[in-house]
Amino acid sequence: MKNSKELIDLLSLKETEKNIFSGESVTIGSPNVFGGQVIAQALNAAYRTVKEKRFVNSLHAYFLEAGNLSIPIDYHVQEVRNGGSFSTRRVTAKQKDRTIFILAASFHKQEEGFEHQAEMTNNLKQPEELLSWDDMIVQFGAFLPKSLKEFLSIERPIDFKPVRVPNPLEPKNLPAKEEIWFKLKGDVPKMDLQMKHQILTYISDYNVLNAAFNPNAKEYNFGNTQTASLDHSMWFFRDFDFNDWMLFSADSPNAFGARGLSRGNIYTRDGKLIASFAQEGLLRPKK
Repeated sequence: MKNSKELIDLLSLKETEKNIFSGESVTIGSPNVFGGQVIAQALNAAYRTVKEKRFVNSLHAYFLEAGNLSIPIDYHVQEVRNGGSFSTRRVTAKQKDRTIFILAASFHKQEEGFEHQAEMTNNLKQPEELLSWDDMIVQFGAFLPKSLKEFLSIERPIDFKPVRVPNPLEPKNLPAKEEIWFKLKGDVPKMDLQMKHQILTYISDYNVLNAAFNPNAKEYNFGNTQTASLDHSMWFFRDFDFNDWMLFSADSPNAFGARGLSRGNIYTRDGKLIASFAQEGLLRPKK
């Protein structure tokens, strides 16, 4: 995928029967289906069964089996509840007869209320001061480890600019934090809030486990550790647009027993908190 239009096409599922939707997969460099794609497609399926003017306020997902890139994924939506203010959906993702993923999502009509929010980190380097993944390939490609170079070389519809770039040739243990600016590539088409939620969900599964890796980065990395998303949760707050950079800010309170937990917030460039997330992932050292 090269741009946001192709990403929107990937997330826009085909309805095959009432409350059953089918989608294809695109690799991001892994031999298995990208977890962010499955969550976002499941959210697309759930949104297709919810009345207008109700928007996702939270979702909670479990990854049960690795997805096969060559087999379509069928999303079965159960309409659990349609209340006066909230709707609840349960989505089961299957490949043939094998369940690979489940999602529970809540949708809320827009209401007025009081507010507060956590503040974005002050004095961060701005995107214009930082290198993107594409820039790193151009400037340092000849010196990068093969696996990292191959991963960064995959065409993506998103630009990522890490605030802190570790040296893969001199690994060091780092704080359990990860902050990355991101932006959709190319011209961003006009889209409704439902699609913005789906794209943000897709992006939220990138980089999320880095914060859990960082305190042990001198010894462990994605090359010598088996990794997988185990679960993923999100909470959505405010409207936003994709026409400027946004900040993905994560920290990790714990890694133990071959599992690591990351959590954090997503902000607009001017500091508006638009969503929070949490994920536990498998971090199993390879023997």
